[in-house]
Amino acid sequence: MADLMDYSDRVLLNEEEIKEMVARLGAQITRDYEGKKLFLICVLKGGFVFMADLVRAINLPLEVDFIAVSSYGSSTKSSGVVRLLKDIDKPLNDKHVLIVEDIMDSGLTLKYIKSMFENRSPLSVKICTAFDKPERRKVDITPDYVGAVIPDEYVVGYGLDYDGILRNLPELCVLKREIYE
Repeated sequence: MADLMDYSDRVLLNEEEIKEMVARLGAQITRDYEGKKLFLICVLKGGFVFMADLVRAINLPLEVDFIAVSSYGSSTKSSGVVRLLKDIDKPLNDKHVLIVEDIMDSGLTLKYIKSMFENRSPLSVKICTAFDKPERRKVDITPDYVGAVIPDEYVVGYGLDYDGILRNLPELCVLKREIYE
C-alpha cells in the first residue's frame, strides 16, 4: 500500500501554518460575534476537519449543525447543480449563521447554500472557508472569512479528498497531476 505522501506533489500549507490560520480565524470570529447567537453550519464532508478545529478556536457559546450537498458527483469539477443531501435540524430565525466550508472555488455551491439559508430569515449569513481559489470563481460571491488564498491546483488533505481518500493528510498538499488526469 502506498504512503499517503506518495499522492502529494508538494505541501502548500504545513500543520503549523494551518494551526496558525485556524487560531487567527477563531480570534476574528470571536471578536465579530461577541454577544450574538452564533450558529455554525458545516458543509460535509470536506469541512469536518476544519470545523472541528475552528469551533475549539472560537471563545463563544455557539451551536453547530451539518449539511451535506452534492455538486461534483464523481467528477473533479463542480457541475453547478447542487443537491441537498442532509439539511440542518433547527430553525435559524434568531441566529447569526456562519457557513463553514473547506474550499471555495467556483462559488456555485456556496452561492446556492447561502441563498437557501438567507431565505430562512436568520439575523445574518456569512461564509468562512479554510481555503479560497478566487481565480476559479464563476459567480459573484466572496467569503467573509478566509484561512488562506491558494493557487488553482488540485489540493488534498486537511479534510479535502480525491475520490474519497486523502482527507486525513494533516497538511494541505497539491495532488500529483498523474493521479487525477
